[in-house]
Amino acid sequence: MLTPHSHDTADKVDSALESSRAGIRALWISLLALGVTAAAQAVVVALSGSVALLGDTLHNVTDALTAVPLGVAFLLGRRVATRAYTYGYGRAEDIAGIIIVVAIAVSAIAAGWTAITRLVEPAPTTHLPIVAAAGVIGFVGNELVARYRIRVGRRIGSAALVADGLHARTDGFTSLAVVAAAGGTWAGWQWADPVVGLVITVAILFVLRDAAREIYRRLMDAVDPALVDSVETALRQVSGVLDVTGVRLRWIGHRLHAEADLVVDADLSLLQAHEVAADAEHQLTHAIPRLISATMHTDPASHPGSHHHADLSHRRRSHDVGAIAEQTPTAHSLTSP
Repeated sequence: MLTPHSHDTADKVDSALESSRAGIRALWISLLALGVTAAAQAVVVALSGSVALLGDTLHNVTDALTAVPLGVAFLLGRRVATRAYTYGYGRAEDIAGIIIVVAIAVSAIAAGWTAITRLVEPAPTTHLPIVAAAGVIGFVGNELVARYRIRVGRRIGSAALVADGLHARTDGFTSLAVVAAAGGTWAGWQWADPVVGLVITVAILFVLRDAAREIYRRLMDAVDPALVDSVETALRQVSGVLDVTGVRLRWIGHRLHAEADLVVDADLSLLQAHEVAADAEHQLTHAIPRLISATMHTDPASHPGSHHHADLSHRRRSHDVGAIAEQTPTAHSLTSP
């Protein structure tokens, strides 16, 4: 409230870079946390020889490495736009999100395959209390990472980081399967391990559905309809805006871009209409979080809409053709007397 604000281009770029830094920082911190978790589990694997815990440890290590493509995407997203990539490189986050969704799918397949294999060929496990403790460590570590990634991802608007957080949550469920398997084995139920594994596979599939749907919506340029309502409300409150006839929003990475059609007084001069559009952009970038750019088009109040544009185009073209015809010498005028 005490800090002056502006809409200078440099300020917008700094805000975007800061959000990318937050995403990269979240990846490094979560990667470190998952590394510590996997290392602790690896020690228990060496002591107990638990095949289930070994699989969970390798699974955690593999899933921690999904932070690599997302980290690369954040770094690419910080590059400035070029004449070839006029919107910048923010879409790299969506590509990373696809890789993460594929990794979740592979995790579900691996968990289901392992569960079925254990159901057909049960394997003995020793040092059950230590194995259960390692499973709890895996669950706690993954859940903390999941909450952190999801919170940062939602704050900066990164669907890929949210999907990666959901992925970490599936790893926690897999670790709980190790705990359940250890408890079932201790009770003499050899079938407990594979059955619980199948249940966890179903849970992973639900998480996969949510993550895939979120990435799909980003790839299809879908936005929350409430966000469109907020944009229309903010624009209608701008002095000089009589109506809002169209709003288009799209996410590029974790940055939002907007286009809007405004209806203004038909008697305004070009400069006055421009001032209304500039003020609308100014107000909108304050009203909508993570909005980095907004393009405003103004229509005169008497003729709003695309039909007016088509009429103007045809009228201008007809006028230009007529003017050219008047200026072009005829065959008769070129004939010598």
